[in-house]
Amino acid sequence: MDLNSRIFDRIRVKREPKQAIRADQPRCDFPGCSAPGGHRAPMGRLREGEYFSFCIDHVREYNATYNYFNGMSAEDVALYQRDALVGHRPTWTMGANRGEKGFREDGDIPGTPDPLGMARPHGRRAARVEAAKPRYGVAALKALDQLGLDDTADAAAIKARYKDLVKRLHPDANSGDRSNEDKLREIIRAYNYLKTVRSA
Repeated sequence: MDLNSRIFDRIRVKREPKQAIRADQPRCDFPGCSAPGGHRAPMGRLREGEYFSFCIDHVREYNATYNYFNGMSAEDVALYQRDALVGHRPTWTMGANRGEKGFREDGDIPGTPDPLGMARPHGRRAARVEAAKPRYGVAALKALDQLGLDDTADAAAIKARYKDLVKRLHPDANSGDRSNEDKLREIIRAYNYLKTVRSA
């Protein structure tokens, strides 16, 4: 196609007239601009539903730099994004009925005295409460004894005790003294065994 053709010279382009500001149309909200403000732009966070009126050039400039999260910390942005997954509505853990009346975790009926313990859980529910306590075998009890704990210790207590003993017995903490090295190996072996028992 030849752009230097006589046909292209005869094409006339109709220019659109400059937009006149109608009486009911707002002016551009950008400082110093008197063009018609026919384009809405959101004012930002905490001002939802409120808009600026900009001309086409200034709305493009505003949109290029607009940041809804401006002024929020990284933690606040992460929290907002996590809440956005559920539409910013409250959620509860599966199986928890927050509005349930009647028995609480301990089995008491709220507001009712129970001196004889008749409202306590019976049967299968009581068995489930008993089953929740960890049961350790002979090897696990020996491993707990190596750490200086008994069978009532939970995972957090075991981990805390292990960290404490390793810090105290490690040669780096004792100016290179290796006299406690065998004890340290036993503690590490006992802790590793307890980890496998808990994960099984």
